[in-house]
Amino acid sequence: MKRILGFVLGLVAALCLAFFAGENPLNIFMILVRSAFGSMYDFGMTLSYATPMIFCGLSVAIGFHAGMFNIGAEGQLTMAAVAAAAIGVFFPNVPFPIAPLVAFIGALAVGAFWGWIVGILKALRGSHEVIITIMMNFIAAGLASWIALKVIPNPNSQNPETALVSSNYMFKEYDLIARWFPDTPVNASLVFAVVLAVLMWIFLWKTTWGFELRAVGSNPEAAQRSGVSAKRIQIIAMALAGACAGCVALSEVLGSAGQYRVGFSPDYGFIGIAVALLAANNPLGVIAAGFLMGALHKGASDLDLETSTITRDFSRIIQAFIILGVAASAYWEYRLRRRRKKD
Repeated sequence: MKRILGFVLGLVAALCLAFFAGENPLNIFMILVRSAFGSMYDFGMTLSYATPMIFCGLSVAIGFHAGMFNIGAEGQLTMAAVAAAAIGVFFPNVPFPIAPLVAFIGALAVGAFWGWIVGILKALRGSHEVIITIMMNFIAAGLASWIALKVIPNPNSQNPETALVSSNYMFKEYDLIARWFPDTPVNASLVFAVVLAVLMWIFLWKTTWGFELRAVGSNPEAAQRSGVSAKRIQIIAMALAGACAGCVALSEVLGSAGQYRVGFSPDYGFIGIAVALLAANNPLGVIAAGFLMGALHKGASDLDLETSTITRDFSRIIQAFIILGVAASAYWEYRLRRRRKKD
């Protein structure tokens, strides 16, 4: 309940800034709502943004539970997406439905490997995961751009993108979600994102491995003394985080675009940090937080057209204020608990 209150206060505070920009806060709020939910097309676009945000939110949340700050989801999803596209281009004769499964597994493997590198450096060399993941993001961006522009470029386009994957790798014809929302990129990977979040919750709170991961995140020294290898858990956690971020390839490459496009991500990996924080790292909460951030991202797209002083970048300000509101509510809850213990 306190987090809901923090969310409302953060939203109200952000909208009040519109007043100082010469806009009516209520009008800004109505634009956001209409743009996100005004039609089936708008709602479909909202869901299409929410899907990768759920994947990235899970990626960041897994790292937090293991006591690590994964800022590398952007690089992990980039490498996974370009890997899925490369498999679809280099092996065009793989039959359906094996083809999308092979490409998806390849994307997961590459995303997990990109996270595993960070886990290895963290566990064996004591490197800080924040610095390593930031550097890995730049490496991923450069490597993916080179593949898209030099290795498998699209010969029929001047845009920085890979060639189209074989039609065997696409599942649009069998996608009921895509049929409900025509002309939008939303697809069945939305259902997979929700299922993955539920499975991740079960893993963290109902399995021994999940308990060990959370134990290392809470107190690595105590977990080590209890026989849990903190280094092993750190490596596994970062590999899992990379795999979750790599699931973006399912929605973006295999589900809609059919290719890797340089810059396709509007910082999904970094927005995933906000999603995880808003959800308090609860995988089930990530579903709601991802949907909310998707609605804000879509809703803000019309601010450029319907206002004279506010742009779509205002969505980032709203996200920041919401996170501050939720964080403040958690802080006050913590203070109240301490006061009760003293009493």
